[in-house]
Amino acid sequence: MAKKSKDNRSQIILECTEHKESGMPGTSRYITEKNRKNTPDRLELKKFNPILKKYTIHKEIK
Repeated sequence: MAKKSKDNRSQIILECTEHKESGMPGTSRYITEKNRKNTPDRLELKKFNPILKKYTIHKEIK
């Protein structure tokens, strides 16, 4: 059974900021969920970038 639309959780996409600036081909993206009621601002998390082989800041994109 599907959840009702009253739920505050929504799927977001996180994209690496360092990879975008480096100009290398490809992108590092993660899909996660957040509660829009508790965190209305854009989310920033440190995640592993397999192309750069290090932990980088990933920001929420629209």
